[in-house]
Amino acid sequence: MGKKIYAQSNSDSEYVKSVYKMSDIISRRQRTPWFWPNFVYNYFGDGREHDRTLKVLHSFTNKVIHERSENISHIESDNDSDNGTKRRRAFLDMLLMTTDEDGNRMNNQEIQEEVDTFMFEGHDTTAASMNWAVHLLGAHPEAHSRVQQELQEVFGTSNRPANMEDVKKLKYLECVIKEALRLFPSVPFFARNIGEDCHINGFKVPKGANAIVLTYALHRDRRYFPEPEEFRPERFLPENAVGRPPYAYIPFSAGLRNCIGQRFALMEEKVILAAILRNFSVEACQKREDLRPLGELILRPEKGIIIKLEKGFYQTSSCSG
Repeated sequence: MGKKIYAQSNSDSEYVKSVYKMSDIISRRQRTPWFWPNFVYNYFGDGREHDRTLKVLHSFTNKVIHERSENISHIESDNDSDNGTKRRRAFLDMLLMTTDEDGNRMNNQEIQEEVDTFMFEGHDTTAASMNWAVHLLGAHPEAHSRVQQELQEVFGTSNRPANMEDVKKLKYLECVIKEALRLFPSVPFFARNIGEDCHINGFKVPKGANAIVLTYALHRDRRYFPEPEEFRPERFLPENAVGRPPYAYIPFSAGLRNCIGQRFALMEEKVILAAILRNFSVEACQKREDLRPLGELILRPEKGIIIKLEKGFYQTSSCSG
């Protein structure tokens, strides 16, 4: 967004605290249906705390948007750096300069909704996904070895940072990420409001009903994912995905309200995992049954994930010792 908040070095940041607090508040309310009505929640639940926390989050994003919009003319004209190369624009700058077919720009509320989505949902989800992927690679030496072989083919012995062309070539690593998201989707369930009467397995579901989609369970459908508990990245090779219904695998939701940042998330994960695996071999220190996933807003292991890292450039995959 073009704004530094130093979240990693300043964990006492009010914004950082509010992000985590809001996640807890929402998760608690989801599990207590008697607090779903707003008037009950406001008088007897965390309604006031919810509003205070939301105010902190919105105040921060509003301030950032206001500061950037005041400098929009400077941003538009400042396209070149000192050496004549194109200067990279922040995502927020692009939102501020986006126009529709009539030349109208987005208003502040529309921009705020997009900024809040990226700021609030764009960090924990990818972190959780990479967490699970590292564990799964550490527990499956063959997949680990195949990823490092692919990295060596793309990067050789170079320590240069990854670029877009490199990311496109990391096909098997992308399969690993997708399989990790199948087994442990970052968002284990989501809700939809039914827009019209429909029939499902002989039952009439009326318009206006709320449907809960359990991604975690959906991804274990044996018709499309044989031996669903097995970690098999090869499931997502193009030849193995032929004929699979598009809604059998929905880690980023689906339809009109799917995740706006899914392509960005996959690229981000590929870049970070590639950086880790180019420098370290990974060994899992826990069995999968010991991890006990907790299905809150984000799917996390109950007590975290412990791994061993062995320093070395393209070391052996088992990381023994």
